[in-house]
Amino acid sequence: MSSELRLKKLRGSGGYVMATVTDQQQMKGNLGGPDLFLAPMGRLDSQKITKHFCNTCEKEFEGPPKIQYENPNEEVAENLILAEKGQYICNLCSAVIAEYREFRKPNETVEVGSAKPLETSQTIISQSEPVQVKPEITSATQPGPATTVSSIEGLAVYDENAKRIGKAKQVGIDSNQSVVLLVIKNDGTEGSIPWNSIRKVGEVILLGSPAVTAQPGKCVNCGFSNKEGSKFCEECGSKLQ
Repeated sequence: MSSELRLKKLRGSGGYVMATVTDQQQMKGNLGGPDLFLAPMGRLDSQKITKHFCNTCEKEFEGPPKIQYENPNEEVAENLILAEKGQYICNLCSAVIAEYREFRKPNETVEVGSAKPLETSQTIISQSEPVQVKPEITSATQPGPATTVSSIEGLAVYDENAKRIGKAKQVGIDSNQSVVLLVIKNDGTEGSIPWNSIRKVGEVILLGSPAVTAQPGKCVNCGFSNKEGSKFCEECGSKLQ
């Protein structure tokens, strides 16, 4: 696979950025529609971002937005850690352009277990400001590219009635900034499942409730909640079922 950098438009819930990304990063940002999304790519090198657009300002700016992040190292499931979460923020009005989450497995030889509800943290660290690391945190606890979770990719997904609904693609966040599991359904289309609906992750992924049913206006491609009666998704342009 080519590692050549290409300038791409990466969309977020509150705008977009123009950045040079690799083919591998493009694959992460491709959720099945015509657009690439910033959230699945995590924290990009700000030097690779050439422009950003803020929906609140309705204006495009030269250079990168401000990137704020924190490393909660919070256990969201057995052997699954929320290693980093952050935001891309407009330099002018401080509106959020996009958010991201990155996960890792502390023990690569052990499967991921029962899911736990995520806690909302109030501490945000700015990438542009000095960071004071607490004494109990060492460099060994910080996530790196090699520790990104990929073990769930391809696992079969079953509802509580033991009916297979598809296979896991990756962990991501939806347009409401909630953690979700992206799933390739049996018919080949893509959908998302709220993380707190997962009861167990092992050799298969078992949901705690029946497979997510179609909601009026909810896009099965990107998860965006459109107005009831909409025929096409306002976020990714996909035809609504």
